[in-house]
Amino acid sequence: MSVVVFVIKNIVILLLSAVELAMLARAILSWFPMFENKFVDFLYGITEPFINPIRQLFIKLNWFQGLPIDISFLVTFILISTVSQLLILW
Repeated sequence: MSVVVFVIKNIVILLLSAVELAMLARAILSWFPMFENKFVDFLYGITEPFINPIRQLFIKLNWFQGLPIDISFLVTFILISTVSQLLILW
């Protein structure tokens, strides 16, 4: 594997790990009511671009509507984790 591909792969793995960590922090902080918190807004700003396409797909297909848990969040987390692990193994 060339050095450039190795560096790019490791950067992508690092970014995906950061998104996973941000999603975990977002999930934990969602249990506590916080109003106008800049850190929570930052976490939502980082994670929402990954979650929203899955959420929009579920809305379009009319899947998992009316559930008390955000399935799109869980599916996104699993997808990011899977891609990250596949890159590590490659």
